[in-house]
Amino acid sequence: MISIQDAFKKFRSRLELTQREQDDASCRQQDIRKVMKRAFSVDRDFLTGSYKRHTKTKPLKDVDIFCVLGDKERHYRDQNPSVLLADVKKELAKEYGDENVSQQRRSVCVDFGVKEDENGETGEKVMSFDVVPAFSKNGHYEIPDVDTASGWTNTDPEVHANLAIKAQKDYDSQWKGLVRMMKSWNREAGKPIRPGFLIEVMALEVLFPPWKGIYAREMQAFFATLAQRIHETWPDPAGLGSDVSDRMTPAECDAAKKVLLESEQKAALAIRLEREGKNGEALRTWRELFGPQFPLS
Repeated sequence: MISIQDAFKKFRSRLELTQREQDDASCRQQDIRKVMKRAFSVDRDFLTGSYKRHTKTKPLKDVDIFCVLGDKERHYRDQNPSVLLADVKKELAKEYGDENVSQQRRSVCVDFGVKEDENGETGEKVMSFDVVPAFSKNGHYEIPDVDTASGWTNTDPEVHANLAIKAQKDYDSQWKGLVRMMKSWNREAGKPIRPGFLIEVMALEVLFPPWKGIYAREMQAFFATLAQRIHETWPDPAGLGSDVSDRMTPAECDAAKKVLLESEQKAALAIRLEREGKNGEALRTWRELFGPQFPLS
């Protein structure tokens, strides 16, 4: 029977994107970029978000494409941001169908209709992309944000990427794997923590180097610390945009803390079962937390 440590290593590997998934994402994002460049003046575009930071979990969905618009599109800054998002939606819908394109708080989502099977697999296909229109501003960017008073928010995804690179290096190349595991738990638990980026932001502070070497203990401590600090305000690490934690109400933080504490207790149970030599029961307990991608053998 597989050991708990080896099961976590296998789980970490399963959460990493395969070459076929990356190839499918590359092909689809290039097509989206072509649509955007036909419809708008685009100075530059690039992949960003958790996909670029290598903290994306499976199934592969909501991959971010950042489209920095040129001076010809500056007239949108004089209008409500919903106008820009609506126009991006209209152009993408011409290519992908109105039923597959939806307007969101800061982006426009293109859904490819790929479905998950009972194990959360998609045949190594990407499910959706989020297209984020942006403008350059004083060395960073501003993007639409219909939930803010101004309608626009400042951001710099390149700063976020660099912070993740540093955390990965400081944590003996284990930081991103632990973040993906916690995101997988969050998805399995019904997403009590929103957005998923909040997990990354918290992990920049709560995962203290050096790496201790035992996945089970690290994840138990991860659950406990997130529970302790979920009510805190977590600002944008780049120091530009709105607080990353602004999507969670106090009641939602209470609910998330409850689920995190229950998960910490379940992790403690799994560790005790392993210590008692009940390896199979321990594996099944971890799978209850992380879902079917956590291996039993």
